[in-house]
Amino acid sequence: MIGLPCSGKTTLARQLELELKGLRLTPDEWQRHLFGQDATHPEHDIRHSKIEQLLWNIAASALRLGTDVILDFGLWTRSERDDFRKRASALGANTVIHFLDVPHSELFARLEHRNKGAQDDVTYIPPYKLKEWIPMFQPPDASELDLTYKLS
Repeated sequence: MIGLPCSGKTTLARQLELELKGLRLTPDEWQRHLFGQDATHPEHDIRHSKIEQLLWNIAASALRLGTDVILDFGLWTRSERDDFRKRASALGANTVIHFLDVPHSELFARLEHRNKGAQDDVTYIPPYKLKEWIPMFQPPDASELDLTYKLS
């Protein structure tokens, strides 16, 4: 999954989980369970990275067993995406990219709606954080979207 918050990654990941009978790994769910609504906490990014590392270890085990895995990570940079494709390939797994490209105005509208919802089910994100994150996101270009790592 590639996309910013509120782009629909988790919604699509849940659909793929059922269609593929795969293992869905969504760091935000783990983060809320362990730390509550911590998007503005100084340790948020460190915690999130540790959770993603743990979830990748689970994903790697599942891939070794032949189970499809849906990484609902966001993967904001090309280098992150390249790294995970190489990791999966090293385990004998193919990769498929799902890029959710949503206009920024729509992201903010969805964020407003989401933030009014049940806080147990979604991660609350202050709008200023989304504004900070947008410039950090590197959308995949056409050549990257054409990449599918497969075993030869």
